[in-house]
Amino acid sequence: MPREFVSRTSLPGNQLAACAARKFVRAALAEWTTQDVWPADGISDRVVDDAVLLVSELVTNAVIHAGTTAEVLCRLDMHEEPGRPPCGLVIEVSDHHPARVIRNPVEMEREGREGGRGLQLVAAFSEEWGITYRRDLKTIWCRLVIDAGLDPSGEPFPSPDLAESDRVLQRDLRAAEILAPAPMRGSRRYDTDWISRGSLSFLAEASDLLAGQLDEDMVASLAGQLLVPRLADWCAVWLNPGGPENAEPRLARVWHLSENRIDGLRMVLEKDPPPAAVRAGAMPWPWPVAAETFDPGGAALACPLIVGGRSHGTLLLGRTGLMRIPDEVIGLIEDFARRVALAIGTARQYARQAMISHVLQRGLLPASIAAIPGMETAIVYEPTGADVVGGDFYDLFPAGDGRWCFALGDVQGSGPEAAAVTGLARPVMRLLAREGFGVAEVLDRLNRALADEAACASAVSGEPPRFLSLLYGEIVPYATGRGARCTLASAGHPLPLVLSAAGGTVRPVAAPQILLGITDDAEYLSESFDLSPGDTLLCVTDGITERRNGNRQFDDDDGLAATLASCAGLGAGAVAERIRRAVHEYDPAPPDDDLALLVLQAQ
Repeated sequence: MPREFVSRTSLPGNQLAACAARKFVRAALAEWTTQDVWPADGISDRVVDDAVLLVSELVTNAVIHAGTTAEVLCRLDMHEEPGRPPCGLVIEVSDHHPARVIRNPVEMEREGREGGRGLQLVAAFSEEWGITYRRDLKTIWCRLVIDAGLDPSGEPFPSPDLAESDRVLQRDLRAAEILAPAPMRGSRRYDTDWISRGSLSFLAEASDLLAGQLDEDMVASLAGQLLVPRLADWCAVWLNPGGPENAEPRLARVWHLSENRIDGLRMVLEKDPPPAAVRAGAMPWPWPVAAETFDPGGAALACPLIVGGRSHGTLLLGRTGLMRIPDEVIGLIEDFARRVALAIGTARQYARQAMISHVLQRGLLPASIAAIPGMETAIVYEPTGADVVGGDFYDLFPAGDGRWCFALGDVQGSGPEAAAVTGLARPVMRLLAREGFGVAEVLDRLNRALADEAACASAVSGEPPRFLSLLYGEIVPYATGRGARCTLASAGHPLPLVLSAAGGTVRPVAAPQILLGITDDAEYLSESFDLSPGDTLLCVTDGITERRNGNRQFDDDDGLAATLASCAGLGAGAVAERIRRAVHEYDPAPPDDDLALLVLQAQ
């Protein structure tokens, strides 16, 4: 008799991997039970259920945290050491990201850190488990005890006297039972032992997975996969719209133990949506009409998704073969529903914040960029966070009398406070320019306006002042259509550079001056120079000059000037793209500050 049976498979790192792993384990266990070999005849329902649960947890962790293909191995083995259970089912799940070290859940709990709940579940259900690191693999394994009977001599108890045909039939029926959908596998009662020993791990794992989701549809999807098949045979998540209370709820997700029944169940549920507001607490719900097409009937439950007194939707679930769902299970489902509601509320709050930020960002940036006669223009603008209003801004607009004005600014900080400064600076700057004020006069008056606003804000709310660095200038193209006259000033901003088309040299074209908004009596000076045909003017924010790699910055040793010098002969768009790429390649880590640059090239 062989001492070990092994089955293995490789699964893609996507959302279908866990389902495929569950089917693989069931198929392997069913195949072994068809062979007249000890200890396969000791594979009980508990072993099957625990094995399916653990392989699902381990494969899900591998997909979420490693993102690679998952290698799954299932084998029977025997211990010969005295005092050890002799028969066991070993499950191994490997990923190809050994650098992603798994922290011990006990150590993480001692340090007060979240995570590791899936491993706590593995530890609770298995006799022993561990983690193995190799050069290109990380493997988490666990061993479940198989209670195969042995007589005192160490040999398996003899089977009853059955004809060979009867024994084959018994084995085939057992294999069919393991492979069958859950409603066919004996009683559909809840495992009260699991409710008592596994509910805390289940809720902790649910909290861990749901807390990191910022999309309400993903929360609904995870809720279904967490509930089925542990607590329900099917479930549906209805989400209430964020608008009027009488608006129709939306069926965001339907999940069923048998995936080929999901579409049919969705069609049935969509005909009878729950009300937008379900009373607090779980309540019995009618079994879906015509659900006998999919299940033999059972108990259904509706649980409102309420957080902060606001109903975000309803969680519907059903369990076949029951007249009612036990009270202890209802309590567990209500605890789970509260976690789902909190995750949905957080996702909606994030979505609202992101929408507000996008609206603010669009309002703080020009809707279009003016085309200056005889000049080629290119702009790069990359805020660090899609959900946070950036502190950088730019503008390019006609000011009348043949003048075009441009600006590149950087408000201290980010978010609504920075947006308030930008919202004041841009319209004041445009108004002064169109009233005919020169570069230095615009900065003088804008500085006084910002200083007055900062003083008022500090007196009313105690907020610290928000200073503004600004590069502001105006361009007057020559009547010949070749070249232009440029006047500009830098207020606490990285100095602009000019790349000469004649000799390929790079030079700064402004002197450093004090930030705007610090003091209301500052006086600013401007400088004028010619842009000959082919000359390139480069203006950047400090997100470019101060891009870090270790202890060094991108502009150390005139790094920005050297990069601009390498752009000789390129058009404005190509210059902007080369500098943007050089800044990103300077350090592999994502930028931690907004990036903005403006390129003006005379034709």
